[in-house]
Amino acid sequence: MRNVTYSLTMSLDGYVIGPDGQFDWAAPDEEVFQLATDEVRALGIHLLGRRLYESMLYWDGAEEDASVTALEREFATIWNRLPKVVFSTTLSEVRGNARLASGGLAEEIERLRAEPGEGNIGIGGATLAAEAAGLGLIDEYLIRVLPVLVGGGVPYFAHDERRSNLELVETRTFDSGVVYLHYKVKR
Repeated sequence: MRNVTYSLTMSLDGYVIGPDGQFDWAAPDEEVFQLATDEVRALGIHLLGRRLYESMLYWDGAEEDASVTALEREFATIWNRLPKVVFSTTLSEVRGNARLASGGLAEEIERLRAEPGEGNIGIGGATLAAEAAGLGLIDEYLIRVLPVLVGGGVPYFAHDERRSNLELVETRTFDSGVVYLHYKVKR
């Protein structure tokens, strides 16, 4: 059975988007971007909400853009080939290798876990991940903690008073001061 992994960058005070609605402080250096590329390479499908879907449209066609770096081109190629399921109540269509979710989050994950396939089920976007966590559907957390305090905004973890015991699988510290934490949920 494929694991559901939640991977995003967060500030040291626990936010993925700052109080101004921005995440410009989260731009990775090359070393951290390579880690994110490797994470996406390990996925078989990615689930995302509308806001993250729209942000990631930036990568459509980026592999053809001469101004992007070789690593960005590699990421774009992997990302664009990756099947995606978009959860939205406002979009009527999506483009690229994406489809709109046909059911609820729990139903989609159950269906995807039952299907044969390689790679984990990635989930992105704090709102969608909070829903998955609340349903007990996340198996692993892949967190890139940036050395910045943004003072508020959208939290990485939902504040729903739900307890989850975790097991540390891996940790790395990058030259930029970013700390990578990989946890599995203890069941």
